[in-house]
Amino acid sequence: MAKTESTGSTWRYRWAHRQNVRRVSTYRGAEAAWRRRDDELRRLRVLAADFQGSAAAGAGLPLELAADEVVLWALPAAQLVEVRHTTVLPAPDLTVAPQTGPLRPRRPDGVRVTDAGMAVITSRRLVLLGGRGRREWAYGRITGLAHDPAAPVTLIQALDRRLTSGLLLPTDAAPDFRFKLTLAFADAIEQRAAVLAQLDELIAEHAQLKPFRPAVNTPAQARFSARVPGGRRTLAVAAAIALLVPAALIESDPSDPTGSPEEAVAATPAPTHSVAPALIRPSPVRVTPPPKATRSPRPSPSASQGPRCGAPENPLGYDYCGGTRIRKPAAEVCDWFDCVPQFWSGRGYLVQCRDGSVSLTGGRPNACAEHGGVRRTVAK
Repeated sequence: MAKTESTGSTWRYRWAHRQNVRRVSTYRGAEAAWRRRDDELRRLRVLAADFQGSAAAGAGLPLELAADEVVLWALPAAQLVEVRHTTVLPAPDLTVAPQTGPLRPRRPDGVRVTDAGMAVITSRRLVLLGGRGRREWAYGRITGLAHDPAAPVTLIQALDRRLTSGLLLPTDAAPDFRFKLTLAFADAIEQRAAVLAQLDELIAEHAQLKPFRPAVNTPAQARFSARVPGGRRTLAVAAAIALLVPAALIESDPSDPTGSPEEAVAATPAPTHSVAPALIRPSPVRVTPPPKATRSPRPSPSASQGPRCGAPENPLGYDYCGGTRIRKPAAEVCDWFDCVPQFWSGRGYLVQCRDGSVSLTGGRPNACAEHGGVRRTVAK
């Protein structure tokens, strides 16, 4: 059976195929990133519940343990660092959010390495068994603790030391070290339950951000502008040019290059006794060609429209430059912007997703969930 425009012609099927491939690719990338973070949160939850130590774990270490002290974790490669000039570090807290970005294997400015050895986390203190001696930080005497967000460095301030010191660790071991040190500190102040509750809350919040599989585009949803290279933007530019060129021609008056008004001159035959013809000068008449009628698939935006900060040309005054949020967009917004499927079912303000489409879910927890997240707000 021959395909017709009502059932979807060849170009409509190609358009639907491209749209579906792009949306599935975006969804798979977002779903993979979501799953990686979910797996990490659940791993930390299991570790926090099962994190235990033993006195036998300290066998063979040159470290004397107290009667109620156990070794929780040991890292054989660590470096002792010191900072001569630093501000007051924040008090230790129980934040256990997983690392959001990779750590760079570098030493921050102003931090110098003074020793190297094995880092040991016990139930009562953090100890570095170095080549030049032993350095330890009792949890009860720690007044400041800070983890560098870009480098694998942890700095510590204690009551019994004038200088700020800490540890420089391998980049792959730093996240686990920080989490286990937080657990050891939480146990010392009897707050392990608070850490578990925080992880449960993070897991529940992350579950709400799980991306949904995008709806399948059908050939019937293809707009005619999809047949034009560049889509709706090309049509908008063509329509603007079609209206601006006649206006420019009218202003320049190409019918009279000299710019002088046309004059009609009438001469009457002179009688035999007359010495000069009579000249009749009527009022000057300007001849202007009528503008050509143009047919545009949609209204053209105003030529005097200001900067849009990357937004497509549109007569609605919508842009990405910041301003008033749009909660009730114009009915023709999808003629100028690439709207997501089920656009009008959104309950929020107008935002642009990372794949370039616009959605009416701004301010919602799942805004642009199927399109890579929110990129920026559409304003007016």
